[in-house]
Amino acid sequence: MGEKSKILFIGGTGYIGKFIVEASAKAGHPTFLLVSEATLSNPAKSALIDKFKSLGVNVLHGDLFDHESLVKAIKQVDVVISSLGLVLLGDQVKIIDAIKEAGNIKRFSPSEFGNDVDREHAVDPAKTMFATKAKIRRTIEAAGIPYTYVVSNFFAGYFLPSLNQPGASVPPRDKVVILGDGNPKAVFNEENGIAAYTIRAKIGKTLERVYVPEEQLLKNIQETVVPMDALLLSIGHSAFVKGDHINFEIEPSFGVEASELYPDVKYTTVDEFLNQFV
Repeated sequence: MGEKSKILFIGGTGYIGKFIVEASAKAGHPTFLLVSEATLSNPAKSALIDKFKSLGVNVLHGDLFDHESLVKAIKQVDVVISSLGLVLLGDQVKIIDAIKEAGNIKRFSPSEFGNDVDREHAVDPAKTMFATKAKIRRTIEAAGIPYTYVVSNFFAGYFLPSLNQPGASVPPRDKVVILGDGNPKAVFNEENGIAAYTIRAKIGKTLERVYVPEEQLLKNIQETVVPMDALLLSIGHSAFVKGDHINFEIEPSFGVEASELYPDVKYTTVDEFLNQFV
C-alpha cells in the first residue's frame, strides 16, 4: 500500500470539523491541525484539542490571517481540508493564496458540507451564503488547484433531533411544521456516516402536520428579525420547497454518489437515528 496522505485541517475544532479530524487520525493519516492562539486559550476547546493529541494529531500554531504561518503549515502536508464556519467562508481566499505560494498541495477541499451551491434555488440569506461558497469554488478553479467539493446536504445531528422545528431540541410530540407541501425530499447525513432517506418521525404517535405554503414561507423569511433564524428558514426553503438536495442527477463530469463510491460504509437511516428519541 502507498504512503497515506498528510492532511492539514483548518477549522478542525468546529462543529463538523471535529468529526473529520478524528476520522482522519483513526484512518491512519498523518493529521495536522492549524490552531490559533485564540482557540488555544479557549477553555471550551481545550478538551477537544487534548483528545486530538491523544489520537496522534499534530497541533500546529498558526492563523488564517497570518500568511506566513499558513504557508509554513501547508508545506508540511499533501492535502488541505477547510471546515471553517459561516463568518469565515469568504476568507478561504487566504488559504488559496497560501496553497498557491506553497506549491505542493495535491488536493484542497474548501468548507462546503451543505447544498451543492452550483445547483440551488435559494433565497436570501441562504442565497448569499451559497454564493460565497460558489465564489470560492471559482477562485480555486481559476488558481488551478486540484480540488474536491464535499456535498453532504443536512447534518443529521443538527437538524433531525428537532425535525427541523425552529427553537426545538427534541422531536415534537404533538405537531410538526412542514415547510412547503411536504413533497420534496431532503438528504440527511449523520456526522459519522451517510444517510439519504426521507424524513419521518419515530416517536410512537401520529403528528399533526402543519404545512407552510411557499408564499407564506418567503414572507416569514423576510419578516424574521433574528438573522440565524432567517438563514435556517431560507436553507429549509431551498431543501424542502425547491428540493435542491435531489433535483438534479449526479453526473460523472462533476461528482459521484458517496454510497456508490464507498459501499462498505455502514449507513444510518433517519429511522435509526430518530430511534434514540423514542
